[in-house]
Amino acid sequence: MPEKILIVEDDEAISELIAYNLKQAGFSVLTAFDGETGLALALKDAPDLILLDIMLPGMDGWEVCRRLRQSSEVPILFLTAKDAEFDRVRGLELGADDYVTKPFSPRELVARVKAILRRVNRSAEIEQMTIGRVTIDFRSHLVTLDGQPLNLTPMEYQLLRIMAMNPGQVFSREELLTEVWGEEFFGDQRTVDVHISHLREKLGEASDLIQTARGFGYKLKE
Repeated sequence: MPEKILIVEDDEAISELIAYNLKQAGFSVLTAFDGETGLALALKDAPDLILLDIMLPGMDGWEVCRRLRQSSEVPILFLTAKDAEFDRVRGLELGADDYVTKPFSPRELVARVKAILRRVNRSAEIEQMTIGRVTIDFRSHLVTLDGQPLNLTPMEYQLLRIMAMNPGQVFSREELLTEVWGEEFFGDQRTVDVHISHLREKLGEASDLIQTARGFGYKLKE
């Protein structure tokens, strides 16, 4: 069965362009033109990924994402004309997986969709992983230290997840920015350092799990 993509976009011309390119790439496509309909379809038809505009009539994309994250971990890619750094960060902190600004290349958009689905499918193959004193449950997004849950932000969880899926592999700051914040993020690479620092604080005595490759980036101890 082809993977199902839900497009929630109020501009019919843009929606048709996206739908055409996704169908050409072998995906099944659902469309909605407002937030309420998009949320209802997402909950009813369980798409594999949602392309979500922010500026929608009625319920906006922020609210659709917030409500979905109360009960669903479906990948969400924000598609919007809003390109301020604050909007990118807000979307990602709400639980979105990526962020693409208009105008966009249809080929790049399809590539982003495929990349997100590859990451999700790779994580789904492993339900749980324990490294030292830390256990990561990939389905519930729960991280525990000695059995006690850690209150990680979405960004901290994604950083830990990416390194945990590739223990021993060194990730540059640029690679982590792209994987977690998306290619459209133009913030300082020190953003990664700040989030890693917060993550280490929460790991406490197990903070040495995250190792620094001096002058390059970070890796998770094997």
